[in-house]
Amino acid sequence: MDLILWRHAEALDPEGQEDDLLRPLTARGEKHAARMGQWLDRQLPEGTRILSSPAVRAEQTVRALQRKYKIRDALSPGASVDDVLETAQWPDAKFPVLLVGHQPSLGEVAARLLAMGPGSCPIRKGAVWWLRSRQRDGVDQTVILSVTTPEKL
Repeated sequence: MDLILWRHAEALDPEGQEDDLLRPLTARGEKHAARMGQWLDRQLPEGTRILSSPAVRAEQTVRALQRKYKIRDALSPGASVDDVLETAQWPDAKFPVLLVGHQPSLGEVAARLLAMGPGSCPIRKGAVWWLRSRQRDGVDQTVILSVTTPEKL
């Protein structure tokens, strides 16, 4: 199974914002989301399930892909690793899954799947981490297929 983690692009600072879920992308964030969305559109296999956090900044990020997506509360800021993996149906989903979410949740998912130990792996705003589960010599493994940032596209 392929699991693609896409951290939302740059958003306005939370200062003065009463509801964290309502923070929109900055102009730079919109450009980065568009750039990454174009790249992903060329890379994603047919049948990829696309799921997003309900936060405005995550929805704005995923809309740049211009594909159908579904909102999942389990991807909200502060989501647990178990909630994120259950939502993705890792590692048993029949199709690739793209999740648009937040730090530290996505970084904690990457850290767990890549056996980095407890804690979170930093994932840059707007970046995509493409992971794949496989079995090698009877051992379940997670491999990194790609790590991409909008600045590098």
